[in-house]
Amino acid sequence: MSGIIAARLEQLGIDLPTPAVPVASYVPFVIVGDMVTISGQITMDSGQLKYIGKLGDEISVEEGYEAARLCAVNLLAQLQVACNGDLDRVKQVVRLGGFVNCTADFTDHPKVINGASDLMQEVFGDQIGSHARAAVGAASLPLGVATEVEGLFEIG
Repeated sequence: MSGIIAARLEQLGIDLPTPAVPVASYVPFVIVGDMVTISGQITMDSGQLKYIGKLGDEISVEEGYEAARLCAVNLLAQLQVACNGDLDRVKQVVRLGGFVNCTADFTDHPKVINGASDLMQEVFGDQIGSHARAAVGAASLPLGVATEVEGLFEIG
């Protein structure tokens, strides 16, 4: 991997992992025309789950932010595969969907999913990295993780 985005990732100290294989009946990404939809990515780090639990209970907003950021790193790893190793092909981060495993009274979903959004802007810059977004709460997420993030990207 070489190029502007690769250099930016290195500058940020981010080494993209080998993407996780799906754990259910889905594919990691689908390309239609110039759009790539990446399936939801969870808080897997070096083959181990991190950030297990609920926001508003045992997981703090700050930890949730880091969990969403980790999901975004995993999203980028899948996107890199979809782009045949060249993240400079990304023309626009179109949309992120963020899911927060939380208690019924938790209301800081946006602050948590900012972890993913902020990373996209750090990696791609404001023009390409700015995106539409949803940040919603869930009673549970796969394997008990605190966050899950999916994405839609335009590539060239």
